[in-house]
Amino acid sequence: MPAPTTGLVSLPPAHPSHDRNPGMALDLDWVASVQANTSAIERRAASLGGRRSVKKEYQAAWLLKAISLIDLTTLAGDDTPGRVQRLCAKARQPVRAETLTALGMEGLTVGAVCVYHDMVETAVRALEGTAIPVAAVSTGFPAGLSPWHLRVQEIRESVAAGAQEIDIVISRRHVLTQNWQALYDEMREMREACGEAHVKAILATGELGTLRNVAKASLICMMAGADFIKTSTGKEGVNATLPVSLTMIRAIRDYQDRTGILVGYKPAGGIAKAKDALLYLALMKDELGHPWLQPDLFRFGASSLLGDIERQLEHHLTGHYSAANRHAMG
Repeated sequence: MPAPTTGLVSLPPAHPSHDRNPGMALDLDWVASVQANTSAIERRAASLGGRRSVKKEYQAAWLLKAISLIDLTTLAGDDTPGRVQRLCAKARQPVRAETLTALGMEGLTVGAVCVYHDMVETAVRALEGTAIPVAAVSTGFPAGLSPWHLRVQEIRESVAAGAQEIDIVISRRHVLTQNWQALYDEMREMREACGEAHVKAILATGELGTLRNVAKASLICMMAGADFIKTSTGKEGVNATLPVSLTMIRAIRDYQDRTGILVGYKPAGGIAKAKDALLYLALMKDELGHPWLQPDLFRFGASSLLGDIERQLEHHLTGHYSAANRHAMG
């Protein structure tokens, strides 16, 4: 990646210029053929840190790219309108203005702001005049165990409130019991309830048992029309990991090879350091290529990640690390 310039990190619309994933009929033969070689996947994931290293201006360029891919998130029980408004202000100006000016990156924003349903209208108002979409977590987040009609209605109400993206949670029991038809039907109905809003299917991979289950659940959700597949709610004991990510993005690649359709990917939960973001970006570039380094096909679900990236960028310019409280999220 070249040194930072004004044109380095393009700011395309968050929603894709390519066609959305329309889904397809459930193909159980394809699902049955899915395999996941756990030891090989873990070896490949473990090799990333040693094989990919960027320094100085090249690292700064990658980190600026990462900022444009963040779904800046607050999903706390004590969220207030004021907290969401401050988070949206951070989304509009993710890095100190003098830092962006020095790097030639004025106008850089995050990819989206992600909130609970009750905070959608607050976030939409706070982001007026920007191209930053609001994403709502829905369908009984994080467990996905509320009554079905309420989950579907929650999607519709979030869309009506102005959410342009809906992060839904699947019923993990369908994966654990291998009830692929039920998972497909559920995902299909949720996709339809989203209408024009783009849907990210959260697999809660830490609760699915095996990488093979992760691969099959990824494929089913794409068959049912998911625009993105996402690792985690951030509330599980184990969230995004490199082996899980490799499994999911290879399912995305397989789906593209067979259908020609591009599906996005979102790792979420536990990605808090700039060095972690660099590993994920290297993985995406290696496995899927440049199209998946844009916000219409790749997002980080994170909040504290942005603060660490900002500290690294300031260190790049000054040679000194600043205190974390200079880069608060809200």
